Amino acid sequence: QVQLVESGGGLVQAGGSLRLSCAASGRTFSTYAMGWFRQAPGKEREFVAARRWSVGSTKYADSVKGRFTISKDNAKNTVYLQMNSLKPEDTAVYYCAADPSGTGAVYNYWGQGTQVTVSS
Repeated sequence: QVQLVESGGGLVQAGGSLRLSCAASGRTFSTYAMGWFRQAPGKEREFVAARRWSVGSTKYADSVKGRFTISKDNAKNTVYLQMNSLKPEDTAVYYCAADPSGTGAVYNYWGQGTQVTVSS
């Protein structure tokens, strides 16, 4: 079983930065695919970024390309989402997710989410 705990959300002005963390426990995720998703009020959850560590493949949603970066610290079993040049439309609850198969096809494990609010 894998437990994921997000942190790092908060209130920031447009143009600012935040770094979200996703601490994993239960198993190491060195070969997992890890993803970040978000859900804004009244909207469906959407994909933000993902990385397949085993093959070195990274994907970003078009809306965050060039502004967000996914990374990890194996020693801390933690995945990060560095968010720069934040916009009000980035306001959402952000979730990290893990796919043990490493393919990024099905995320079996989800964190509880962390709120990001970007003021204009």
